[in-house]
Amino acid sequence: MSEHTTLAGIAAPLPLNNLDTDQIMPKQFLFGIDKSGLARGVLHDLRFDASGKAREDFVLNQPEYAGARILVTGANFGCGSSREHAVWGLQQAGIDVVIAPSFGEIFYFNAQNNRLLLITLDESIVATLTARVSQPATNRVTIDVANQRVSTGDGVHYAFDLPPRQKRMFIEGLDMIGMTLADSDAIRAFEMKHEAAHPWMKIDLPKQRKTQTA
Repeated sequence: MSEHTTLAGIAAPLPLNNLDTDQIMPKQFLFGIDKSGLARGVLHDLRFDASGKAREDFVLNQPEYAGARILVTGANFGCGSSREHAVWGLQQAGIDVVIAPSFGEIFYFNAQNNRLLLITLDESIVATLTARVSQPATNRVTIDVANQRVSTGDGVHYAFDLPPRQKRMFIEGLDMIGMTLADSDAIRAFEMKHEAAHPWMKIDLPKQRKTQTA
């Protein structure tokens, strides 16, 4: 994972409320045992018709929105089941940021912990952004993560909140394990202090014996 302080790119309007995780990542794409190959399932039933043909009227199928990195969408995005595949699939499809008035709670934390940036803005602001990016000539948006600001090409800025922990993860390129390892010295210091104060609670794990093979 690399560092990110600023993200800029094409923003695609998807003004639909209550897009759940089964719509974002349908269940038929969950058969793998790893994270690979999920991009083709993202918003599948919106992108394709029953015969598998791409819907020309769907925004992500339009050439003006090819390579979109940002989704501007409706309220309660990511509601439904807790499947983390919805987050992974969006990322594999090139989406780095989702802007909405609100998000499903479990999806929100899954996304933040995987460094998919979710930005919550007032519904009226999201409506303004949606109208702007619906015009291909003005569909680029800049996200200043360090200063927590969304900017449009006409110089308008919108501030957003971001929990300090998630902000650090995103900027420093850390996942959940990386965040823990970054504090390994403090964790070890606490462990030693705790063991010294409560020696009867220390657990000595048996050492593995090396076996010889004939």
